[in-house]
Amino acid sequence: MKLLLLADDEDKALWDYYKPGDLRGYDLIISCGDLHRSYLEFIVTMASCPLLYVRGNHDTMLRREPPEGCICIEDRVFDYKGLRILGLGGSMRYLPDRPDQYTEEEMETRIRKVSREITLRNGFDVLVTHAPAAGHGDLTDLPHRGFECFNRLLMEQKPKYMFYGHIHSTYNNRAFIRREKHESGTVLINAYKRYELEISPDEYPAVGKTGSFLYDLIMGMKEKRKKY
Repeated sequence: MKLLLLADDEDKALWDYYKPGDLRGYDLIISCGDLHRSYLEFIVTMASCPLLYVRGNHDTMLRREPPEGCICIEDRVFDYKGLRILGLGGSMRYLPDRPDQYTEEEMETRIRKVSREITLRNGFDVLVTHAPAAGHGDLTDLPHRGFECFNRLLMEQKPKYMFYGHIHSTYNNRAFIRREKHESGTVLINAYKRYELEISPDEYPAVGKTGSFLYDLIMGMKEKRKKY
């Protein structure tokens, strides 16, 4: 499965200088936040695959006007052809009463609320966030600090990948790390601007083969309906 990851900064090669066919060949596109609504709509219109997204700390407009044709995966586990994807957007809270900003405790509450979905699906394969995990590519200032609860979630569930944004390569610091391995074994990828990734079939369960009896039964029935 070929993925295109996006975050934070619109890639001019895919927008201003787009050429027909530039988005051909992707199976799934994932935005990790802070991208303009019109950019996401353009991408999904030109591509021949779904576009999933979480919101960043500057995505208030997407709450009022969600990008047409795109799928928000906030606070849910989305299943795409067997790949189980959990979305938890937003950043550390640094301003009062702002949407898509959370304290550590508030993010922990979000994780608890989605725990039933995680259990039903016998885990998840990809964690999609806007902010990084604490100590992994984040900065020391509050707005760019990562969440410690992400570390606990990764250690408990051990997904194959975590995709995030929020930390730009253009910042004048040495914190930007495109790809690293978490102590849980999860591969962490900063999706800033654009990143391509190939996920092999053996990195996630086939449809209806998660090991969760109820969920596999439901997915098996859905697959049968598609055939008739």
